[in-house]
Amino acid sequence: MDTHYDAIIVGGGPSGSTAAIQLAQAGWSVALVEKQAFPRRKVCGECIAATNLPLLHALGIGDAFDAMAGPELREVGLFIGDATLTAPLPAHAAPHAWGRALGREHLDSLLIERARAVGATILQPYTVKRIARDGASHVCHVKDADHHAVTLSATILIAAHGSWEPDPSIEDKHRAPRASDLFAFKANYRNARLTPGLLPVLAFPGGYGGIVLGDHGRTTLAFCIRRDALHASRTRMPGTKAANAALAHVEANCRGVRDVLQGAELEATWLGVGPIRPGIRTPWRDDGVFAVGNVAGEAHPILGEGMSMAIQSAWLLCERLIPQRDALLAGSGHAAVGRDYAKAWRRSFVPRIRLASAFAHLAMRPNASVALLPLLRYWPGLLTAGARVGGKVRQVVAIA
Repeated sequence: MDTHYDAIIVGGGPSGSTAAIQLAQAGWSVALVEKQAFPRRKVCGECIAATNLPLLHALGIGDAFDAMAGPELREVGLFIGDATLTAPLPAHAAPHAWGRALGREHLDSLLIERARAVGATILQPYTVKRIARDGASHVCHVKDADHHAVTLSATILIAAHGSWEPDPSIEDKHRAPRASDLFAFKANYRNARLTPGLLPVLAFPGGYGGIVLGDHGRTTLAFCIRRDALHASRTRMPGTKAANAALAHVEANCRGVRDVLQGAELEATWLGVGPIRPGIRTPWRDDGVFAVGNVAGEAHPILGEGMSMAIQSAWLLCERLIPQRDALLAGSGHAAVGRDYAKAWRRSFVPRIRLASAFAHLAMRPNASVALLPLLRYWPGLLTAGARVGGKVRQVVAIA
């Protein structure tokens, strides 16, 4: 195995694999390090906005995505209390006018195998043990499941490992628990009663979520719930697993969820993760590390834009790395490229993160949300407008 590369990417999710594909296709030598074996399920709403579909085709997995993904998402909904409201989703430019949903076990596998096919070296499952600097190079010490060690080096290091891994650029994972900490849960169902093409947002005391019909006829329910609301739901149902207690809380406060899941069959097990801590982080660090996906910044998942931000942030970075390859690999220009990328990242995603935070806090306070119901019933187009300003049809990057 070669041990020196032009770029090392830590994390093989949508952002890391997108970066690996683009750099490898441009002739870079790339090592992609991913600690989990694929395919694997992941807590995620699984929605891919229409703006990403041209990018998936440019990455070389568009046809496979089209063949596997769920129906086109043409309507947005709101489930709150006993109310169910719907409105059209805004359309993107043809031929990719509507988003669709695809499970992460399929999407992530398609992307990482494409990265392998175009020449990236895939180290999976490998865990990063330590990263250090040696002059202009980043030195990355990794081990596989049998504890065989490999030392990699590269001039470019891209952090794409999500927001769960220890990293000096994000919050302290060991800080004291807070009542406002958010925990995320996800499950897949068969034979649910969700209207194909409808993407409902759920609003309930202490949380929010969404439901979507995705690949292979499976309906995905994903939601976030505050620590205090989760604790209260478990207190009401002693001895019940956290996911089941949380689901009971959601169903008690959203008739739409009860209706959708009536007679549905749970597939596999519930997934849970947390606490999640959305916020703006650091796309470019002074130690020379570029960050994409949730490492750079994370929006409340109420807008379903997490994968959009992952894929698009990697695209923004590669648009800046590739033209400067010779200078970067010679050890110069990193800071200028990093500052330009960070500026583009903030311009593209900070408004989306802030808007998602506002929507999330409104949804978690149903008394405030219910006060808006008369207006939403009179003018359901406000839901359409919310999806539009939330980034569903905003093209951050364009295909030449």
